[in-house]
Amino acid sequence: MTKGDLLVERGAQRLQQLADRAAARGDGVGEWLSEELRSDAAFLRKLKPSLVAARAKGDAPTNQEPAAPTPPAPSGPQLGSRPKKKKAKRSGGPSPMLVVGAALVAGMMLAKVIDWRGHAHPRD
Repeated sequence: MTKGDLLVERGAQRLQQLADRAAARGDGVGEWLSEELRSDAAFLRKLKPSLVAARAKGDAPTNQEPAAPTPPAPSGPQLGSRPKKKKAKRSGGPSPMLVVGAALVAGMMLAKVIDWRGHAHPRD
């Protein structure tokens, strides 16, 4: 086994331990979580780098049993139709361009006043 295979196997074992702990809880959520973690551990074991390389070369092992079939996807939308959005009422405020223009003019006026006052009291 390569170093990558060992890391993947260690991760799968950790998932298996978490699945055992979740199953020990005994409630519905723990059992569901345990099943999910066990399937994740099995999937992670299939992602070992040496197995991926073998599949890429066409040397994949053929004696594995097939995975459980996944349930079919729903044929249509599961939610009802979306509610229509209400049109927002215009607040009737000033135009954003007018506000930006006024801020620009006010800034320029403030700069002129500061510059003009600077000439009144030179630091020379």
